[in-house]
Amino acid sequence: MSKRDYYEVLGVSKGASADEIKKAFRRAAVKYHPDKEGGDEAKFKEVNEAYDVLKDAQKRQRYDQFGHAGVGGSSGAGGGYAGGNPFEGFGGQNVHFDFGEGLGDIFGQFFGGGSRQQAPQRGRDVEVSLQLTFEEAIFGLEHSIELEMEDECSHCHGTTVEPGHDMKTCPVCHGAGQQTRVMNTMFGPIQQTVVCEECRGRGKVPEKVCSVCRGTGTERRKQSIKLKIPAGIDDGATIRLSGRGEAVGRGEKGDLYVHIRVKADKHFTREGDIILSEERVSMVEAALGTEIDVRTVDGSVTMKVPAGTQSGTDFKLSGHGVPHLRSDKRGPHIVTIIVETPTKLTKKQRELLEAFDTGKKRRIF
Repeated sequence: MSKRDYYEVLGVSKGASADEIKKAFRRAAVKYHPDKEGGDEAKFKEVNEAYDVLKDAQKRQRYDQFGHAGVGGSSGAGGGYAGGNPFEGFGGQNVHFDFGEGLGDIFGQFFGGGSRQQAPQRGRDVEVSLQLTFEEAIFGLEHSIELEMEDECSHCHGTTVEPGHDMKTCPVCHGAGQQTRVMNTMFGPIQQTVVCEECRGRGKVPEKVCSVCRGTGTERRKQSIKLKIPAGIDDGATIRLSGRGEAVGRGEKGDLYVHIRVKADKHFTREGDIILSEERVSMVEAALGTEIDVRTVDGSVTMKVPAGTQSGTDFKLSGHGVPHLRSDKRGPHIVTIIVETPTKLTKKQRELLEAFDTGKKRRIF
């Protein structure tokens, strides 16, 4: 299904200013927010996608020139290669040539590859997702992550050797860590050097393998990892914990990557270090002026709405937005005033409004 025009999605013209696009996005985001009654998650995502392009001057220029193809995905163009895969470019597809197991090993040797890979010297990286509430992302917190993964063997401490025994020279490669083989191919006999299968390239093997881990150097166990979430972290951010991934025998642990997901809030939206919300007032309050209690992440704040305020007017509450990750400062909270027009009027109210309208035409006011 083809995508709708981004300007149409936000309900603005192609010549709309950045401020008009921003306001249109706010209105649409509030209207379609999936956590609100009558919201629409698909349209909410569509609105966010459109705003992500149109708020960026460079992306918007590419979109205006090339449409959706200029801001997302591959253009599908084929052709040559520049330092990449020489077999790419056939109709936008990656073409894989399978030469078979024997020839694959040979071509790997010719082009700098290897037919056997040395045992990993570093454990596997682990990735997890962590969902936060809007307030948790704003103020930060300490969180414990429970994981079950390969950890260092408690008996041999990752050495793979039974305690009280040592390593000895590999009897297969005699300490070289490599083996030489001769292969008969269509090109004739070819000599090939591969990693030793016995010692996996180390040149040494245990005199006696660990009785607990059977020589792997690891045990699978549950772990509780404490994680400090910084204040102001945003949806889509990733926290890396070095050396907190899976262990490997006689090697370094991998890393742990925590991908942050922030749950949408019913009252607030976020734009960088700015928090956005809406407050509604009656047309009488907007005309005469009033004071309202505004909900913020810090609690209720009293805000003055001056007389004559128009619907869509923004007011800034300094210091009530998102904390900066590398300082003690905080962004603002922008409150957009929505003036509600009554849909049902009593006879007296209608007469008063008609009298006001008539007086305005006669320039009484």
